[in-house]
Amino acid sequence: MMSQMPQLSACPSCEWPLESGDRFCGACGYDLSALPPRPDDHPTVALNSPAADHDGTARPVAPEPAGAGAPAAAAAPAEPRGADPGGVPLPPQQPPTGSPVSPASGVRFDRPPEPEEYPLQAPDPRVADLSAPGGEPKLCVACRAGRVDSDGYCENCGHAQPRERDHMEQECGPLAAVSDRGLRHHRNEDAFGIGHTALPDGSPASVAIVCDGVSSATRPDDASYAAARAASESVLAALPRGTHPQQAMHEAIVAASHAVNALAAEPATAREHAPHQNAPACTIVGAVVTAGLLVVGWVGDSRAYWVPVDRSSPPARLTEDDSWAAQMVAAGLMNEAEAYADERAHAITGWLGADAYELDPHTASFKPDRPGVVVVCTDGLWNYAEAAQDMAEAVPADADRHPLHSARVLVGHALDGGGHDNVTVAVVPFPAVSQGAGSA
Repeated sequence: MMSQMPQLSACPSCEWPLESGDRFCGACGYDLSALPPRPDDHPTVALNSPAADHDGTARPVAPEPAGAGAPAAAAAPAEPRGADPGGVPLPPQQPPTGSPVSPASGVRFDRPPEPEEYPLQAPDPRVADLSAPGGEPKLCVACRAGRVDSDGYCENCGHAQPRERDHMEQECGPLAAVSDRGLRHHRNEDAFGIGHTALPDGSPASVAIVCDGVSSATRPDDASYAAARAASESVLAALPRGTHPQQAMHEAIVAASHAVNALAAEPATAREHAPHQNAPACTIVGAVVTAGLLVVGWVGDSRAYWVPVDRSSPPARLTEDDSWAAQMVAAGLMNEAEAYADERAHAITGWLGADAYELDPHTASFKPDRPGVVVVCTDGLWNYAEAAQDMAEAVPADADRHPLHSARVLVGHALDGGGHDNVTVAVVPFPAVSQGAGSA
């Protein structure tokens, strides 16, 4: 007797939408006759409350005093919703079964329990080119015989074709970035923008922007793409005009916010029919490296790390997460290990999007006194190398001379660890400074 195939709405391995009768996943080829336990995933979610600004992380580099035109320290945000009278945020409650949002806490959950259907995702029209050179249709990467239709599926075997955005690499001057879909998600919701320019005095400047789409929001892939592009273009245009790098980073985050907010005003499409969808949203982190100066800026839980070439010197994390876990640590309610082990750790309290309460960009500047690299990444990487020392051990020793290879190695580190999320990392070398130019 022929066995009955299990009826699934989505692939248990990569979450790709399935149709009745499918025997294999069209995206990853998973054998649907096997039903392993659902993997424990911690996607990016958002807690609807503003975050306090915490800048007390010990670092081996000295902060740069804000110069003329540099943004002043952000004022303390208003008390977050769901906070007790002492200002300590109350832990969010779990939502009832079947509800994607807890009415008590406003926490966004990426995937409602047992969703009835998933909107199909066609290849991104900005990056997917379904025609071979000369206008000839591409052949399927799976069967090598069928033609790929306009929706990105093979007309012969029905296999979904990979999008160019599933894995992206770019090298620009002395820096490089790599982004990968990961092993568990059906699309890449991360994006990056990198560039190299010159300051008015002719000295070089490197720029890296990394964004992570909030998966519980509408069009997270579009949000991260728009933010990364707007931010990188903004800072690369501002630096040659003589704008201080810290001010340029602040302006870049504001530009990214406007780009993401503009997406919310666009007409909804068929794939945005779910009644629980939030406005497009993403996190952002960026770095500007000039001769003797390092500037970072961020909103959300994407991070920047400092890794010196001389590994006898201590590495450091340069950013402080806008997240539930960071708030618990700052309030003294948990240590870092306990907070990040909690299932609410990845609830973010700051993001770019029309539904964010206020835009509160964090920026900081440093003057390292030795060469090193800046690692700018999403949580798809730092989940597998959370502490600064762990990240330093994952970074190749020659990262300052081979940034693209190093970015590939770091993405591979995350994939080897499980690849539960999209993975994006930029590696930006910080050059050796002349004697007396840096500070301890």
